[in-house]
Amino acid sequence: MTPKTHLVLYDGVCGLCDHFVQFLLRIDRKDTLRFAALQGPIGTEILTRHGREADALSTVLVISDYEEATSRLLDRSDAALFAIASAGGIYRAIGVFRIVPRILRDAIYRMIARWRYRVFGQFDSCPIPKPETRAKFLDFNRPRP
Repeated sequence: MTPKTHLVLYDGVCGLCDHFVQFLLRIDRKDTLRFAALQGPIGTEILTRHGREADALSTVLVISDYEEATSRLLDRSDAALFAIASAGGIYRAIGVFRIVPRILRDAIYRMIARWRYRVFGQFDSCPIPKPETRAKFLDFNRPRP
């Protein structure tokens, strides 16, 4: 049975988000994660489809079971915890943090999101993925019109 694929949508110009994506790339031994920048064509399309506005750029989103009928949209702390846990192995243990009420987890998440550019910096444009991981970035694999 082929493992389901999950799509991580991230702020492509955020230094913290870039670190998070690089971390996920390192731990994704099951090869279940794919990535797209929120500012790219796929991210924009998904934001529009789910009625999300520009404020969505301050959060990471995950579409679990991407391209399946069972797909669902996760955001903020739920998305981050799900993405890490989906790597499997020892990282599944991160799911224990779901016992913390979401309102508390998301309050901490929003505080970090508010300071992320000041602390972790901001790129002028989305960094280009390394050749060895480029296949996991859907915006780079989409046929050009």
